[in-house]
Amino acid sequence: MCITEPDTRKKKSMAAITDANIPKIVYSRISKKTMEGELFIKQHVFDYIISGSSEVFYDGKSHVFTAGDFRFAVRNRLSKFIKLPPDGGEYRSVSICIDQDTLQEIKHLFRYSSTVHKKFGNVFPIKANRLFSNYVDSLLPYLERGEQISEQLVRIKIREAVLIFTEANPDLKNILFDFSEPGKIDLEAYMNEHYSFSGELEQFAYLTGRSLSTFKRDFKQIFQTTPNKWLVQKRLEDAWYLIKERRVRPYDAYIEVGFKDYSHFSFAFKKMYGFSPALTR
Repeated sequence: MCITEPDTRKKKSMAAITDANIPKIVYSRISKKTMEGELFIKQHVFDYIISGSSEVFYDGKSHVFTAGDFRFAVRNRLSKFIKLPPDGGEYRSVSICIDQDTLQEIKHLFRYSSTVHKKFGNVFPIKANRLFSNYVDSLLPYLERGEQISEQLVRIKIREAVLIFTEANPDLKNILFDFSEPGKIDLEAYMNEHYSFSGELEQFAYLTGRSLSTFKRDFKQIFQTTPNKWLVQKRLEDAWYLIKERRVRPYDAYIEVGFKDYSHFSFAFKKMYGFSPALTR
């Protein structure tokens, strides 16, 4: 499936339009600064920035990618993305979403280690060669004209991407063909690090290696409250700091701290502090 990401604030995020077993090619054209509150994708993604820049946040750090960069986003990770168009232009990128079915079908073609010893970031640059540019150039005539690429051709292009990118970056094979699911980890540490990501409880449960019911039970034992109440309070405390101390606009702050809807954020803020976020500054 080929998707053109429209230039609109109501567009769906990458997380909303990807599925672990369905290959996709996504073409983005954005003329305004756009922030995706959080990105949880069940697919690995090869991403090429044609114009503009993108800032990624994870592990408490910021990472900037610019036009001409190829990067790789690891599946089952939480990251925040800001897309920044150049002055007077558009942010443009091509994202190749690598589905698990395709990887299962071609894994016999590769020699790889079942145990990854090297630690990889959530999103990191990958080494390019001339074939990378040729590959992107082969897609652009379809993407720029808004033409639908047949499912059969998309599957072929996904396979081609894996072959080209792993040839230049052999270590990628150990990530691509690791089909294991997240194991049970320290819930308290994970939540304290990731509470500002606007994920669903089911996602937090999955990423900490738990069923939803076990997640809620363990959470209550650790934090002495429910996940929803704790998440709202932590995000509101961060919002207060951003608006009051750093002079961030409420409309920008609510996304940064993990709320999906401004009206919900404003209502919760007023309930906790006694006045609307617009009056805090």
